[in-house]
Amino acid sequence: MAKVLLAPIDPVHDIGLKMIARGLNGAGHEVILLQPDLPAEEIVQQILRHQDVETLLLSRTLGYGVGELLARFIDLTDAAGVRERVKIGIGGMAIRPELAAELGFDAGFGPGTTVEEVICFVENREYKPDPNRTQKTKRDMTAGYDYRYVAPGIANKLSKISEIIFDWVKNKTSPGVERARIRDEYWDVERWRDRLGNDDLEKYYPQLCSELPQKFYKTGELHPKTRRFTKDEVIGLEKYLEETKSRMSVAKLQHTRRKPLVFNQYGTGCPFMDIAHILASEAWGADGVVHFDPSWGARTEGFLDGFLTHQEDGTVITPANLNRIWLGLEKSTLWQIRAHRGLNTPETVVLAGKIGADLTKINICYGALGAGTDPERMTVDGYYSIKYAQKYNMPFDIVTNEELAGVPAHKAFAGMLIVADLAIKLGARPILQPLFAYSPEVMINDLMDDNYVNFNAAKIYALRNIINAPIWPGAPIGFLTHTEDRVQSAMTTTLHACLAMSLGVDAISIASTDESYSGGPISVPAKIDTLRAVKDGFRFFGHANITPTEQANRYAEQILDGIENVLDHVIAEGDFIAAIHKGLLGSREEGAYPGRSGKDTVQEKNKLP
Repeated sequence: MAKVLLAPIDPVHDIGLKMIARGLNGAGHEVILLQPDLPAEEIVQQILRHQDVETLLLSRTLGYGVGELLARFIDLTDAAGVRERVKIGIGGMAIRPELAAELGFDAGFGPGTTVEEVICFVENREYKPDPNRTQKTKRDMTAGYDYRYVAPGIANKLSKISEIIFDWVKNKTSPGVERARIRDEYWDVERWRDRLGNDDLEKYYPQLCSELPQKFYKTGELHPKTRRFTKDEVIGLEKYLEETKSRMSVAKLQHTRRKPLVFNQYGTGCPFMDIAHILASEAWGADGVVHFDPSWGARTEGFLDGFLTHQEDGTVITPANLNRIWLGLEKSTLWQIRAHRGLNTPETVVLAGKIGADLTKINICYGALGAGTDPERMTVDGYYSIKYAQKYNMPFDIVTNEELAGVPAHKAFAGMLIVADLAIKLGARPILQPLFAYSPEVMINDLMDDNYVNFNAAKIYALRNIINAPIWPGAPIGFLTHTEDRVQSAMTTTLHACLAMSLGVDAISIASTDESYSGGPISVPAKIDTLRAVKDGFRFFGHANITPTEQANRYAEQILDGIENVLDHVIAEGDFIAAIHKGLLGSREEGAYPGRSGKDTVQEKNKLP
């Protein structure tokens, strides 16, 4: 048992010391707690009075003049001849371990310090954080959902549309589907990890690619904005990972709830920086991270190979890049590789599945209307992407980002549900991803003239009135409510996160505070901004909730009516591709234009050479 003197060297703040005093008492130590606002000389006199005091714990919350004040205190203990006899620790909001060490204290305890850490200091024990306190496990957000339809009328309509698509897509293929097929059949990821090559993949793969990858496989020439990592850079990455992992722990954001899981995206262009961003996200509480590729990559038939860095946003998808990132992930982190657009969609799903991703992202309608891929090509590629997602046991979310172009929510939702129904019929596990956004539809029609709560809540209500499926608002939440002011951006993200939490959704995607206005790669401090803000928001509400008004139910009914109307028109058209071109799922007037990338590349399987 030790005798410990505790003294707030501060006018009023002593809450932390009281908590520590209680902890020390509980651990069997004798505690003397002094009142606040005592002069430093009087605290030293108390040490002299209690000759058997072994440890002095000071606290200081106010920051002004803290350096000078504490340095003088150490000088006083030296002058009084007690410094050698008494171990002195200092803690409080104004304290950092580095400052305490510089001033001559034996330990410094900053914000977030636990009582157990201080007890260890008193008892001369090494503090070892309880692994169970911060231990996180990877979670399947689709668990517990049976994909049972609540609205039989909508279910019947979706089923008719799925049959139209199944009938159209049969016997069709594309270069993207064929690359996915040979990647699936010929590429053994474990042999490749053992540096035993790509087997027969290289024999067939280049001929299915466009000019850029073909040139790479023939001559080694890379995309002009990419380069290979040097040997020294690779050694530096491995050293950085080893050092960082050895002292890293992860945080939990949800306070007393289990959900929503929180995702953010990286995509700096550089896998080394991506790994650093992921580690920072994990340390500050993110449950999952999202990989996205550069826009030119989505318009290129085929992938490059090698450990490559890229000069702009979006990290190039290559097996080596994905593998390096996979090696850096915490075991608890959910990893999504997006495959919802572009000419490599099916192969992205195969690569993601073989490398070890947990989730992917597929949406035929958004890919054809908002991401620039020809509707025929996107439908064929999307169909096979879903089949591969099912094969590799990867749930996928169906994003509705076409809302950001101006497509009304009910049309975007109709497209999302069409893809979801296809997935369910193919045995896959879709996740619905409505936007929590101040979208053009909302602005034009004053749907959020009073608050941002009701229309976002209505989207969740509408989907739950259709199907029992997981919901993951994104992407990111609060889209178009953020400004370049980082405080404002963190706050709006947090408010949307707390609304999502109140509605009981399964996951959310959050932006970094500089995501809309960074003018370049997202910065780590901006990631931490929103993660910390969201954590405090969840802490603020606990199990309390934000309650939408009755207007949310009226909006939900309008969305449901709109979805049924769109599905009726698609059925009447009788041709899914024609329905996209005619704007039934988003028109040119609404800002949705059928894509042209990959046009005329869909082939009949029986006509393949």
